[in-house]
Amino acid sequence: MAAFCPTDPNSYANTHEVALSHTHLSWAVNFDTKTIDAIAVHTLIAQKDDVKKIVLDTNHLTVDKVFLVGDGSDTELSSDLAPRDEKFGAAFTIHLKKPLSAKETVKVSLKYTITEKSAALQWLTPSQTVGKQHPYLFSQCQAIHARSIVPIQDTPGNKITYSADVTVPSQLRALMSAVRTGEDVVGDRKKFSFSQKVSIPSYLIALAVGNIEGKQVGHRSTVWSEPEVLEAAAWEFAGTEEFIKTGEDLLSPYDWGIYDLLLLPASFPYGGMENPCLTFVTPTLLAGDRSLVDVVAHEISHSWMGNLVTTQNWEHFWLNEGFTVFVERKITGRLHGRQTAEFQAIIGVKALQESLDHLEESGHPEYTCLCPRLKGQDPDDVFSSVPYEKGFSLLYYLEKTLGGPEVFEPYLKAHVRKFAHKSINTTDFKNYLYEFFADKKSILDTVDWDAWFFKPGKPPVLNQYDDTLAKACEELAQEWDKKRGDSNPTVDRASFDKFNAGQKIMFLEKLLAKDPFPHPVLAAMQKTYDLNDVGNAEIKCRWLWLCLNASYEEAFPFATVFLGQVGRMKFVRVLYRALNKAGPKGAALAKETFLKNRNFYHPICAGMVAKDLGIQ
Repeated sequence: MAAFCPTDPNSYANTHEVALSHTHLSWAVNFDTKTIDAIAVHTLIAQKDDVKKIVLDTNHLTVDKVFLVGDGSDTELSSDLAPRDEKFGAAFTIHLKKPLSAKETVKVSLKYTITEKSAALQWLTPSQTVGKQHPYLFSQCQAIHARSIVPIQDTPGNKITYSADVTVPSQLRALMSAVRTGEDVVGDRKKFSFSQKVSIPSYLIALAVGNIEGKQVGHRSTVWSEPEVLEAAAWEFAGTEEFIKTGEDLLSPYDWGIYDLLLLPASFPYGGMENPCLTFVTPTLLAGDRSLVDVVAHEISHSWMGNLVTTQNWEHFWLNEGFTVFVERKITGRLHGRQTAEFQAIIGVKALQESLDHLEESGHPEYTCLCPRLKGQDPDDVFSSVPYEKGFSLLYYLEKTLGGPEVFEPYLKAHVRKFAHKSINTTDFKNYLYEFFADKKSILDTVDWDAWFFKPGKPPVLNQYDDTLAKACEELAQEWDKKRGDSNPTVDRASFDKFNAGQKIMFLEKLLAKDPFPHPVLAAMQKTYDLNDVGNAEIKCRWLWLCLNASYEEAFPFATVFLGQVGRMKFVRVLYRALNKAGPKGAALAKETFLKNRNFYHPICAGMVAKDLGIQ
């Protein structure tokens, strides 16, 4: 078996011997065969003397030839492919004709094919798009799927710049996580060129191809989508610049030039993906009232936390997500007030508890550690709210303990300055925290670091948040809870109408925390609030979840329709799990619905739901 990277248990790359610094990609997209004809030209720098080989990560790629790129001519190099591991793909080793000395640069070119089995890509038929006329393609490389679109050192511990030329059918547009540098007609096809001059980890390489149009919403931001939803998307995300400016005030100047948003088709598995220069977002954010656009605040925060300062490997993923959630809520607080930010933290507590419960139930309590051990583990299997919300909880606790925002926010700026363009681990974070707060060492020494980082379950300290906005949600939930014995329960809807979207979500979260409700109570809630037809996907998901927890068969058709329209894992996984537990009829319907929609979901999402349902 091939050896793993010394600093990354999920990569075979020998970055400790020779590190990739720049990649140029030439891709020709073929929708008929669902393949991409590809060339990658890698520039690498030796990290030590006597380097005889380059080891790259691959998965379901067909590599035809490898050349050493010289000044005058190219020389073919020998290579070999290790047996494929189901989780991590296969190590691809390039044998150099002459050993490299430390700091020596080498350039190699690989001619290869991206196959239909690539886990990073989802190929959509025209019927799966909004417009129904053209095919669509998009990528999702986090966590370890970049290796299925390019032979690469697929570890966040190494950062590269990249450039690319992408050729697609002439009626379509290509976009990437980079600045657009050119567009040319090549016969009956178009070639789009890109350049990313800020170094990024491999998982942030991103591609989308489809019938895509754009509308500018700020001097450095364009919203892209299928033309049928462009106006709605541009309206929903019109405030993007305000998020960026607030992030700059809090941290440092925005480093990436442009900040564009791409609204993807419904099968996109995440709320957003922070691909630099081009954040991917789910259409479930189109609530029509801008009530869900704070997801953009989260993705913009990644411009500093994750993209600029990056986790060394996926065992320290909280350094990306915990910091990002913390900054996101700082931005929300500055724009909407501290109570709103604290209210979001309370919602986060519920999300964390749901993840803790699920991971305990599924037999993996070790995944609830802030720094889980991932030797032999697929990072996708560990994905949950834990790094997001437990990480946020730690930073919030540290801020309170060390003296509040006026003391801690200067540290956030210093953290970015210290680690920008680098990949770090939890020890790096802790050491610099002690360095910055050298005068508060005695306070930091009281923190139970081992419990925070390495013990499963709830955070060792449970923060108290301002619950001003949450109290009315709890009061309304209690009012409904008292109706359990009524045959024809009624509750006035006036207080619900006064709630903002976040409070409606929390109201349902409060109900979800209680024992399943009798069916007459759920019927009365539907009659009172008309939740089956609500347009906000966050609200609708929680309502359906509440009904499924009670095995309320009246909700089954609404749940199956929703599951056929939405591919966002946050919604899909919880609803399938709840439906699967809703009695024999629910379990059968969950499997039937999943098999019907399996090809609609992104491969990452489909794989995780299949595991949840016990389907091979």
